[in-house]
Formats: sequence, structure tokens, C-alpha cells
Amino acid sequence: MVLLRCGYLRGSSHPSEPRMPPAVLALTAGAFGIGTTEFIIMGLLLQVAAEMHVSVPVAGLLISGYALGVFVGAPVLTLATRRMPRKSVLLALMAIFTLGNAACALAPNYELLMAARVLTSLAHGTFFGVGSVVATSLVAEDKRASAIATMFIGLTVATLLGVPFGAWFGLMLGWRAAFWAVTVIGVIAFAVVAALVPGHVGNGDKPVSLAEEVSVLGRPQVLLGLAMTVFGFAGLFVVFTYIQPILTRFTGFSEAAVSPILLVFGVGLAIGNVAGGKLADRGLAGALIGTLAALAMVLLGLAAVLSVKIPAVVLILLLGIAAFATVAPLQLRVLEAAGPNGRTLASSLNIAAFNLGNALGAWAGGVTIDRGLGLSALPLVAAGITAVGLVLALWSLRLDRAQAAVAACPAE
Repeated sequence: MVLLRCGYLRGSSHPSEPRMPPAVLALTAGAFGIGTTEFIIMGLLLQVAAEMHVSVPVAGLLISGYALGVFVGAPVLTLATRRMPRKSVLLALMAIFTLGNAACALAPNYELLMAARVLTSLAHGTFFGVGSVVATSLVAEDKRASAIATMFIGLTVATLLGVPFGAWFGLMLGWRAAFWAVTVIGVIAFAVVAALVPGHVGNGDKPVSLAEEVSVLGRPQVLLGLAMTVFGFAGLFVVFTYIQPILTRFTGFSEAAVSPILLVFGVGLAIGNVAGGKLADRGLAGALIGTLAALAMVLLGLAAVLSVKIPAVVLILLLGIAAFATVAPLQLRVLEAAGPNGRTLASSLNIAAFNLGNALGAWAGGVTIDRGLGLSALPLVAAGITAVGLVLALWSLRLDRAQAAVAACPAE
């Protein structure tokens, strides 16, 4: 029974064959490195602000800068590398990531730290965009969302282990040491991708013209999918960007307690990531609506209990589950809407949309604090932004039903 539960790939009857091929797991390793550098700053925000002599909201812009770098870099690098072997693209992106983190560790001032963060971010969107296409091409049709979720497990493990460890590492040895540790992770991830991703993967695909690839941006459902990703995911980052000051200055935890609580949040992400992939494989429309609605409800619940320690930790666990349960459905929705000719660009653009949501959330959180509403207002603002993503998802699915009804009507 244990062997049977391990599953098999592409309908193979061999019970010991892994559910996912090694290449997908290699992409998971790359995602872990990239996810660690994206999220690690949340647990170091107070230390960075103090050393760089900036306010906490200004330090929070390091998250927005990274996210905007992803938003710009994803389509540009995806189009620039679209005729290159996909393995070569993935390795080049991991090299940019590694060099960028070393530059972060060496940055002497806030401006150069921001520039290094933006450099690092350029690898992010295209890596996940190309990686999503590679992952789905290696598995059976009914495992595509799970393949995406498997790659994104790297992000959840980054939050589960990398970010809390980075916060602890930064507290003990300084925030620069945390970025040096991520640089080492980048070197290891580069080696794993080099060893396990096949050199031929995607190389036999029929070349798509630039016009065909860019034409995906004219499809209403693709644009709606990108918009629901931006707003649906932005709510998380209204809260998560300022999680350290929320926990220490409002809820009343010590700085030493932040890392264990981030670990709890990471456990939630791991659970939600797997659950979202399975739900999307069973029914994409239901998964979209259900996960976005759950995220909005959890954020409302968090607003109600944020001042009480134990309930706040429980809601942070649920926030992790609800937030990452949205990832696979949102990514698969855009891939399906784009079709085969535009899927690589659309996939990268949706990763950019996730990060535009991150930037929007970090900015909205900073504005909320600067306007004097306080840390306690952040979950309410977050719930409102996520509700916009839910409305967009309902609208998109309504358009699907309307188009299906028109197609079903006999021609007059």
C-alpha cells in the first residue's frame, strides 16, 4: 500500500517510480533559493532599517523594488531568451540570482541595496515562468497543477525553513550574513538544475513567432487572469511585509519569537500549496473561487484576533494555508487561457503579476501605516484588496459560461 500511495508518472504501472520526475524536483531547488531571497527581508526589516538609517516603511520598499523588478524583468527576459534552450535559460537565471545576492550582502548603503535587490529580482519571473512550462511538459495532463505545485514547494520550504533561519541568522550574525547564506544556496541550486534538468527539454517545441507570443496579451481572459493574480495575492503582502513589526509592536511578541511564528506560517504555506494543486486538478473554477474566498475570510479573522497572541498565531497558520492554496489555480488559469503558443510568456507574466501584487500589497501597507491607521488596520485593508481579486475571478468565470452558452447555440 505504501508503494502504491507513492503514485506513478504518466500512467506507468511500476509502483516504485516517483510521482514527479527529478527535473521537476530540480526546479523545486531553484524555487527554494529564489523564494528565500524574496521573502527573507521580511524577517530582517528592523535590522536593515536601523543600519541603513531609514524608516520601516522605506525599508519595506525593498520588497516593492524587488517585486517591480520581477514585473519588468519577467516579460523582457522571457522574450529575449525565448529561442534559447530552456535549460540554458534556467542556469543563466540562477547565475544572476547568485550574483545579485552577493551584491546585497556587500551593499554599503540603501540605494545600492535596492539596486542589488532589483538585479536579483530579474531572474525571478522568468525562472518560474519557464519552470512552470517545463514542469507541466514533463507530466500527464491531469497532473499539471500538481507539477506546478511541486515546483512551488520550493517557495513554501523557503518560507518554512529559509526565512525563519534567515531571521535567526540575521539576529545572531547580522542581516548581511543572511544574504551570504542565500548566495551559497544559489550556488547549490545552480548545480542541482545543471545535474537534473534534461538538456533537451523544450528544445523540440515548434518555434513561435514574436507576434504570436505577444498576441496573448490581447486575450481578455489572460488579462483577467493576470489581474486576479495581482489583487488576489496583494492582500497577503499587505500583512506579510510588516509581519515583524506587527508581531513585536502590536501583538506583543519578542523579536526572538518572530522566527518560530514564521515557521508556523511556512507550515501553512506547505499545506496550502499541496492542497491548491490537488483542488485545481479536480476542478479549476471551484479552486479559484474557493481559495480566494478563503484568503479574504482568513484576513478578516486575523483583524479580529491580532492583539491576542495564541489566536493570532493560529490565524497566521491559516493565512499561510489560504494564501498558497491560490498559487497553482491562478497559475494554471493563465496557462490555459494563453494556449500553447503564448504559454511561456503568459506564465512569466503571471509570476510578474504575483510580484506586482507583492509590490501593491507592500505599498498599500506602508500607506496605511503612514496615514496613521496603524498596524492593526493592515489585515482589513488586505481583505479588501483580496476581495477585488475574488470579484475578478467570478467575472472571468461568468464570461466562460457566457461563451460556452453561445457556442452551444445552433447557428441561425
